[in-house]
Amino acid sequence: MTPITVLLVLVSLVVVIFAFIFLYFLKVYIRALMSGARVTMGALVGMKLRRVPPDLIVDARIRVTKAGLSVETDPLEAHYLAGGDVSNVVNALIAADKADIALTFERAAAIDLAGRDIFDAVKTSVYPKVIDCPDPEKSTSGMLDAVAKDGIRLLVKARVTVRMNIDQVVGGATEETIIARVGQGIVSAIGSAQTYKNVLENPDEISRKVLASGLDAQTAFEIVSIDIADISVAGTSNAANVGAMLETERAEADKKMRQAEAEGRRAMAHAAEQEMRARVQEMQAKVVEAQAEVPRAMAQALREGKLGVMDYFRMQNVMADTSMRESIAGGEEGDTQLKT
Repeated sequence: MTPITVLLVLVSLVVVIFAFIFLYFLKVYIRALMSGARVTMGALVGMKLRRVPPDLIVDARIRVTKAGLSVETDPLEAHYLAGGDVSNVVNALIAADKADIALTFERAAAIDLAGRDIFDAVKTSVYPKVIDCPDPEKSTSGMLDAVAKDGIRLLVKARVTVRMNIDQVVGGATEETIIARVGQGIVSAIGSAQTYKNVLENPDEISRKVLASGLDAQTAFEIVSIDIADISVAGTSNAANVGAMLETERAEADKKMRQAEAEGRRAMAHAAEQEMRARVQEMQAKVVEAQAEVPRAMAQALREGKLGVMDYFRMQNVMADTSMRESIAGGEEGDTQLKT
């Protein structure tokens, strides 16, 4: 075989290969060209060699271009090779642009690679979602249990409206943290209420206190509103009412205290009575002692001549006469009482 023949064969082979490649990528190339998202044939071949689906990258670039955005094929390929979801990122970019949300491809790709659904995050930013607190799937009763200062148990259910915070999606806490923080805030707010009646009358006060606590800090969400969906007093049929128990125990304690105070006053009165009786006995003893001194004083006066015998007899007669008069007076009073 002559060198010219070999050269012709090689040239023919090269032409056939290029023709095959051109025909293989012709459909994708024409689609990109006609959509205004031109991709070179070399870029398509490079994608195939790097095991990147050309159709996927070209379709993503066409959608981005038609949406008025500009993203080259290299970032799309890099994101695909990193294990990201190119279609989801492109959908998120288009939705964010239409909703006037500042979102770059690099930011969207980073969020997607972090394991978050960036398209769902953008939708949540546009259409806030409602979260039940507590989580019905993780709570047996479906209600929060809180106790006011007066000891009355309240059962509360709240609905939290949140929107996604794109800047905090990477590294921000999830819905579980929001539910836990809101539940803690509600329990704390009810616990600071003086009575359960204040909570029942103004449940919006609880919402305002919890909302002002900044519970969405370091989370992937922004709390729009906290609404108390249901609030009621815990009944004694299904659970012990702490308030009723405390009221009963308090009344019993007050009763025992009053009884103790009354018993103390009675004991003091009895002691005072006994003391007065003792003092009466003491005074009577002193009277008897003083009466015993009279005969002795009279005897002393007789010995010293200060009292004569006739004086003594006259005093005895006076005493006898006085005793008789007292006896007569006592008899008349008795007869009067009998006649009455």
